Amino acid sequence: MLVDFLNGLTEDLNIGIQIALFVVGLALGVFCLVKFCDWFVDGAGVIAAKLKVSPLIIGLTIVAMGTSLPELAVSISDSISAIGGGNSNVAIGNVVGSNICNILLVLGFSVVFTPISVKKSVNRREIPILLGVTAIAVLFVCLFGLHGAVSVDDLAITRWEGAILVVGIVLYIVYLVLVAKRHPEQVESESEIKNMPLWKAVIFVIVGALGIFLGGQLVVFGAKGLALQGAAALKLDRDMSEALVGLTIVAVGTSLPELVTSVIAARKGQNELALGNVVGSNIFNILFVLGISAVVNPLTTGTQVLVDAFVMLGVTVLLMIFGMRGKLNRAHGAIFLGCYVVYLVYLILRTILGWTF
Repeated sequence: MLVDFLNGLTEDLNIGIQIALFVVGLALGVFCLVKFCDWFVDGAGVIAAKLKVSPLIIGLTIVAMGTSLPELAVSISDSISAIGGGNSNVAIGNVVGSNICNILLVLGFSVVFTPISVKKSVNRREIPILLGVTAIAVLFVCLFGLHGAVSVDDLAITRWEGAILVVGIVLYIVYLVLVAKRHPEQVESESEIKNMPLWKAVIFVIVGALGIFLGGQLVVFGAKGLALQGAAALKLDRDMSEALVGLTIVAVGTSLPELVTSVIAARKGQNELALGNVVGSNIFNILFVLGISAVVNPLTTGTQVLVDAFVMLGVTVLLMIFGMRGKLNRAHGAIFLGCYVVYLVYLILRTILGWTF
């Protein structure tokens, strides 16, 4: 594993150099995730188009999953690194934190720029589906996780729970395709597939995949390294520190594709794209990212994740309540951003004071 190799190289260095390397690794990892994610999606889209796959299918699968690839790379890397022992705080914190960030920060900024109209179909289908899969994830953590935990102080998402989530993403994609075929007017007629030769598209996919893997490894190396050094220097709980980094720095970093896409879409007046990007990404994060990561290795974490899981559920309910009014206005955006600031303050205090709630 690259993470173990990098950790071995930094063991004998002084603390100052170690921290600098962790920061560089984290920053470089986030850059690789964002940059190579674009390459992978572009290449995969071209290959699918050359194989005569419908632009509709490309948009609902490759492009939709594309913004979740950074979260997937980080979570799987952390899941694998935990096989030898330890908790997957970054993996779970990354997914939970990204979903919270997508609604409160990404959607909040988008709505502050331009109010977003919410279609009745979104209120009837997409948001309830998001609420449902979020509730399932919370249920898995609360009720069934103890069976896969390493101690009574830990919770986990087990392999069979992960398998259920993976089946869920397959069913969701099938559902998307069926709905899109019944309502073609709700789907963009023009795909944004770049015109490039097949050989170049193949290179984009290969290099993109390798870059995403490298980025995920670097983010885990940097995030866990910073958490470990912070915990040692401030005499904080290691699991709490890892959870803080995963829920904040890593979550925001891996949410950059959604943030950029949604803000640009909102500024261009493409309001539905901004909202659909957030809702779809959150569904994929839970079913696709959390599911596959748990199948690779059961995801264990401290009991503090219960609060974060319920915050994720709470902000999803808040989105549904605001959406029922048919429009997300600037006041809603300000509330989202305010809630995110309050949540960040809570995370910092929880880590410093050692709260388990």
